[in-house]
Amino acid sequence: MADLPFQSLSPDDRRDALEVAAGLSGRRAHLLEKDIWVVQTLAALVEIPFGADLTFKGGTSLAKAYHAIRRFSEDLDITYDIRAIAPDLLTDGDDEAIPATRSQERRWTREIRRRLPSWVADQALPSVEANLAEAGLSAVLRAEGDHVFVAYEPLFDNYGFVKPEVLVEFGARSTGEPREERLCKCDAASYVPAVAFPSVRPFIMLAERTFWEKATAVHVYCQQQRSRGERLSRHWYDLVRLDDTGYAEKALADRALALSVARHKSMFFREKDAAGNWVDYEAAVVGGLQLAPEGLAYRALSDDYDKMLSDGMLLDDEEQFDDLMERCAEIQRKANGLLAQAPPEGTGLDP
Repeated sequence: MADLPFQSLSPDDRRDALEVAAGLSGRRAHLLEKDIWVVQTLAALVEIPFGADLTFKGGTSLAKAYHAIRRFSEDLDITYDIRAIAPDLLTDGDDEAIPATRSQERRWTREIRRRLPSWVADQALPSVEANLAEAGLSAVLRAEGDHVFVAYEPLFDNYGFVKPEVLVEFGARSTGEPREERLCKCDAASYVPAVAFPSVRPFIMLAERTFWEKATAVHVYCQQQRSRGERLSRHWYDLVRLDDTGYAEKALADRALALSVARHKSMFFREKDAAGNWVDYEAAVVGGLQLAPEGLAYRALSDDYDKMLSDGMLLDDEEQFDDLMERCAEIQRKANGLLAQAPPEGTGLDP
């Protein structure tokens, strides 16, 4: 039975424990160390007074809660329920919390942009700092807008592509739903049973919604034909892994969820394509989805993917970039075939 809390060990013993876990798992020790800080920071967030209003989402949630992806994911993407930060803006019965008009969206966005950084600096940061200290861990925290950075003294040199720092990125323009509670554990825990590593049960955005969040973001990238891809290739990798684990299929079958994400992004996250036209999210999720980039956008992502591989962020066999993109093209063809055939919303027929 694990009875030695990791944070109670000396630096040398912590280093030894992680090197043992690295040898048994084939993962790099510095990534296992950062993973502990990711889980501990998440635990510190859950334990604060407003923890029930926070939803953990994004790639790290897919890795830690759903075990759907096999890559190291280093940042925390957190939604603070819009109903908690701005209850005065919403009307009764507005379950999706989406503004009805463009002018209303501008007012909501203006208010949230004003309130969120203050909440982050005045409430979130000191609460996380206090909880980390109570857990016996020392870190330097700073707030920058809607971000909190948790910088720790690393046990290992040469962190490479990653930094000895956990980024917590907050948003507050959605409810975070649909969501559920799931257990998140440290990757090292399975390999050093004598040591008790941090764990936590946060609220997690359902993987099906995360699929649509990522798929629509990828669609925008492709439509914009961007020539920069720093730290973005992971999203294409995640889509393929979600397809492997069946979550993509469940997401594609949920037309209502797809349209909900499209409506939300159409209102809060409008983007223009390479020709200067507004990206049509709703058209994307009913048969016009683009997941396969071309030209400069393709090459930029390829370079970024190579950097991710070189630092060991993929925990399984290294999949070639061209193969990954072909899989994304297959998902695109499958999605557009299914979604284009789906009956209109409100017909009462199963999609």
